[in-house]
Amino acid sequence: MPETQALLFTAFEPSGDHIAGALIAELKRREPNRQIYALGGPTMRAAGAELIETTTEHAVMLGGAVGQASQHLKRLGRLKAWLADHPIQALIPTDSPAANWSVCGTVRKMQPKAKVVHLVAPQLWAWAPWRIRKLRRLTDHVMCLFPFEPDWFEDRGVRASFVGHPLYARIAAERTPPGDQLPKTPGPRLALLPGSRRSEVLHNWPTMLSAYRRLHASHHNLTAVVAATDSARAHQVELMSPLGVLPRGMHMIVGDADTVLNWADAGMIVSGTATLHAAAHGTPMAVFYNVKRYQWYLVGRWLIQTKTMSLPNLIGESMGLGRIVPELMPHFGDPDPLVRAVRPLLKDGDARHQQQNAFIKIRERFTEKHFERASADTLQKSLDG
Repeated sequence: MPETQALLFTAFEPSGDHIAGALIAELKRREPNRQIYALGGPTMRAAGAELIETTTEHAVMLGGAVGQASQHLKRLGRLKAWLADHPIQALIPTDSPAANWSVCGTVRKMQPKAKVVHLVAPQLWAWAPWRIRKLRRLTDHVMCLFPFEPDWFEDRGVRASFVGHPLYARIAAERTPPGDQLPKTPGPRLALLPGSRRSEVLHNWPTMLSAYRRLHASHHNLTAVVAATDSARAHQVELMSPLGVLPRGMHMIVGDADTVLNWADAGMIVSGTATLHAAAHGTPMAVFYNVKRYQWYLVGRWLIQTKTMSLPNLIGESMGLGRIVPELMPHFGDPDPLVRAVRPLLKDGDARHQQQNAFIKIRERFTEKHFERASADTLQKSLDG
C-alpha cells in the first residue's frame, strides 16, 4: 500500500491508548498491510501500530500540560521532523485535547491534505464551548463515544457521529463472572471506586471513607470492596486510611473493576468513566466529586456549562429518561449527603430497580453500535469523503 495511505494515531494517557488500540486492531484485521504509526502506548503497539514515541506513561492534561509544556514542545519538534519525511492520509487524535490541539495544528500546517478525525469528542458541551471554533478548524470529523454528542457538535457546524463505546463492547463480549476472590457475605455489598488518578483519590477518598464508616455503623453486616485501578492507587488508598489499614468490612481488589461491580449491590463512585462502567454492569450507584468551595465559586461555576455532570445522567437525559443516579457535584466533602444517597441502594427496593431499568435501556442504546466496527466504518467514510 502506498505510504500516503498511512495513518497517525496520537494518545497521551492510558485510557486513550486502550481506545485507540481497539480501533487500530480492527483496522489491521481489515487491512493487515495498512501502515499505522502512533504516538501512544503498549496497547496501540500490540494492536499493530508502529510506535514513534511512547506518550502514555505520564498523562498530559490541563494543569499537567502546563507543567510539561517544555517536554511537549520538544515532542512537537520531533513530530515535525517525522512528518517532513512521512506523508500521512489522516491523523486520528484520541482524547486528551489539551495535548492534541497542538498536534492537530502541526499536521494541518505541514500536511494540509491529511484528514483529521477525532476519536473521542472534546467535552466542549461541558466546559469551554467557545473552543468549538478551534475544533472546526482542526477536525474533519469527530467520532463520539456518547449518543448525545453528535447533535451538539452538528448544531455548531462540526461533523460528528456516534460510534458506541469500547467499554460496552468489551463487557458484552466478556460476561465477567462475579469472582471467587471476593467476600461471600450475606449482608449488603458496596463497591467503592475512588478514581484512577492520584488527584482524584486525594480529593475524594476521605469523604468516601467517612461515608463508608457511617453506613457500616448502621449496617453491621455491610461489606465493601475498593476497586483500585492499579497498585499505585491501592497503595495511596491504604496510606490515606487511618494507620494505613482499611477499616473493618472493607477489602481491596486491584485492576479488576468488572469483577467488583458484578459482585456489588451498589456503588459509591467518583465521577468519571467509572460511572459508565457501573452502568454497563447494571450496578446502582451514587456519584460524587469533591472540589474546593472557593475554587468552585471563583472558577468552576463559570467554566462548567452543564447542570448535569455525571455520564449516566447526561445519557439518560438525552434519551428522555431524566436523571438516573444521585449525583453530588460539586461536592464539598460532607459525607452525610453521600450516605443518604447510597443507603436506599443497599436494599432491594424502588431506588435500585429504577436505576437498573434505566441502565438496561442505556445498554440497548450502546449495543446498537459495536465500537470497533462502527469507528472503523466511520473513519473509512471520512477518508473517502
